[in-house]
Amino acid sequence: MKIGMCMFLWTTSVGRKHEALLRDIKDTGFDGVEIPIFSGTPDDYRRLGGLLDRIGLERTAVSAMGDPSMNLIAPDAKTRKRGIDYMKWAIDCSDALGATILGGPLHSTLGQFSGSGPSAAELKRSIYSQRAIGDHAAKRGVTIGLEALNRFECYLFNTMDAIAAHVDAVGHPNIRAMYDTFHSNIEEADPIGAFTRNSDRIVHVHISENDRGVPGRGNIPWAETFRALRASGYDGWLTIESFGRALKDLAAATKVWRDFCETPEAVYREGYRHIRDGWHAAA
Repeated sequence: MKIGMCMFLWTTSVGRKHEALLRDIKDTGFDGVEIPIFSGTPDDYRRLGGLLDRIGLERTAVSAMGDPSMNLIAPDAKTRKRGIDYMKWAIDCSDALGATILGGPLHSTLGQFSGSGPSAAELKRSIYSQRAIGDHAAKRGVTIGLEALNRFECYLFNTMDAIAAHVDAVGHPNIRAMYDTFHSNIEEADPIGAFTRNSDRIVHVHISENDRGVPGRGNIPWAETFRALRASGYDGWLTIESFGRALKDLAAATKVWRDFCETPEAVYREGYRHIRDGWHAAA
């Protein structure tokens, strides 16, 4: 198991200006960081990867698609192609960064709703889009972790059963699923069972408190979560995902209207200890 920290708490564009923060994250004990990919070129991420290598941090990548003009499930073929091209770019950037996992709600447009649940036609179009994305990901040695989001952020996949069934329908080794404790706490009647039933499709895990604040201070069933993770044989990343108000666009997208903790340092320092101790206690 590796412990990671998502940089969403501070930025969507990590660079040299964050070196002191990255070094403190490393000194806290983290194995790596999760790097947002929203802009730039593969060369930019290659340089960032070099900085992370010098600090001694491994990395995963995360992205999302908020532009309806590149919706992967749209009826219009040109719209879907723009979405596939975006994903190919994000995969290339992940590869240059040195990340083998690219996670997020990379199946549909974040925050866009049809007014009803997913249709059979949308699910069929998603299969074709994800297979094309998976083929490119395989060439780069990157695995996509598709994330189910709560009903207030997307409508295509809200539960782990739904995202796992879709992964099975896609049938591509580079298209898998990820588990997020925040979203599962909202959507799953039994979050632990939702993980356990689908653990063989899960390649990445986000550790996020029910209020998006400091892991361990809220009402997520952490002891049961860590026991389920260990019992499943999961040996991948446990990455803290928290959000703040520093970035207005990201705060608006994630519905962050207040501070969830006293400082960002509390999130990653206390959060790191929470994961480390919870994992050991579940042995």
